[in-house]
Amino acid sequence: MGKTIIETLAEFSSETPFSELPDFVVEESKRVLLDSVGCAVGGVTSPKGRMGVDYGRILGASSGEATIIGTSHRSSAVGAGFANGELINALDFDAVLPPGHVSPYVIPGLLAVAEGRHSSGREIITAVAIAHELSFRFSKSMDYHRDIKNGEFRVPAVLGCTSTVFGATAAIGRIKGLSSDVVADALGIAGSISPVNSQRSWLEHTPLSTIKYTMAGPVVQTAITAAYAAELGHRGDREILDDAEYGYPRFIGTTRWEAENLTDELGVDWRFPAANSYKPYPHCRNMHAPFDALTSVIEENDIKPEEITAIRAWGEAWIKLPLFLNNNIGHVLDGQMSIAHGLAVAAQRIPPGPAWQDPKVAFSPAVLDLMKRVTFDGHPDYVSAISQDPAARPSRVEVDTRGATFVAERHYPKGSRSSDPASYMTTQELVDKFLVNAEGILPNPQAKEAVQAILELENADDIRPVMRLLAASEQ
Repeated sequence: MGKTIIETLAEFSSETPFSELPDFVVEESKRVLLDSVGCAVGGVTSPKGRMGVDYGRILGASSGEATIIGTSHRSSAVGAGFANGELINALDFDAVLPPGHVSPYVIPGLLAVAEGRHSSGREIITAVAIAHELSFRFSKSMDYHRDIKNGEFRVPAVLGCTSTVFGATAAIGRIKGLSSDVVADALGIAGSISPVNSQRSWLEHTPLSTIKYTMAGPVVQTAITAAYAAELGHRGDREILDDAEYGYPRFIGTTRWEAENLTDELGVDWRFPAANSYKPYPHCRNMHAPFDALTSVIEENDIKPEEITAIRAWGEAWIKLPLFLNNNIGHVLDGQMSIAHGLAVAAQRIPPGPAWQDPKVAFSPAVLDLMKRVTFDGHPDYVSAISQDPAARPSRVEVDTRGATFVAERHYPKGSRSSDPASYMTTQELVDKFLVNAEGILPNPQAKEAVQAILELENADDIRPVMRLLAASEQ
């Protein structure tokens, strides 16, 4: 019998050396790491972030080996991994990579384990690259939000980001120096104990559950459990990905299983960098192209929010679902997903960052009143555009003010790699975003030093000093 899919993934994860990573993979791995830990720092003040920190502290003693980012607290690898997963995704400001969000699920575990092992920057970069590559390849094998068939899009009955558990487990196995044989068992275990894909239910129900997609923290815990269990001698199901009838595809609920995408040119053709998108706004990525259009109209015409009589927007057609159409904002997380609320906040001319989710902004009369004058519909060119180019997000915004209507359109949202160079988010823009997230949490000189350390991570012999730069002073 030849290698199973699990064994092929394990060999890639354990045996790919840093020296064989293309420069663009190294660069993108550092960029997504910088963005993710910056989002974690910014998430410290959010309700979801605070709950993650509190539970992370429960999971480990204060003298633990791993840093809870943006705080003075330390915990066990499991505790810090849980907390940092929740922090990265708390503001919904983190990078987007199919199957949706990847970084909150795959980065926290590898960082927490690496800190205890004094791992080098090169090992961190390699693990980050492996985790994102595997996660993206799983997304291309399964159902996805924007599946299009016969010229129409459909939202599958089961969706979620929990397939990232494989990338997360592989990365931890790599950090721990486990052999490909042990990593194969770890991946088999991870698939068997993976949380369910619960996102579809979350999309349909309001008031909005704050678990968000599937909570990042428990997926991080699952990956850590799988890696340690295999190291301790547990045997994993190595055929779990080959068996479409009874294995992982069946019990995770996907109706599409194109397993060839998992191994095709694995280690030769690195695919995640071209698909990774960054967020200039702390809001669901679905609305970023309309935000870009609205911002240009308001800034170019110096429009004050109180002058606006109506905002009409057209964008992603698939998001006409309850949580996106929700105008009952009872929690700041409701605002992260609400179309009307997001446009109303964007119209206030507040620089994007944690301030967008400050309760004083989220529940302000100015925002809540403007929401009532916002409408949204799917863009008529949506399906045809993304059928030709997966990065396309045709959007249009019309703003009524001063007795006139101002219009702007976008084809690609800022933060994506596309045929339009202006849509690319530069490393300097990611640095600026990090510094905005760090305001009031880390002293500016410390934040700048952390940025430099991450951008030069391949030169670090030990990740611990870098993690110390991401820790706040005593609180």
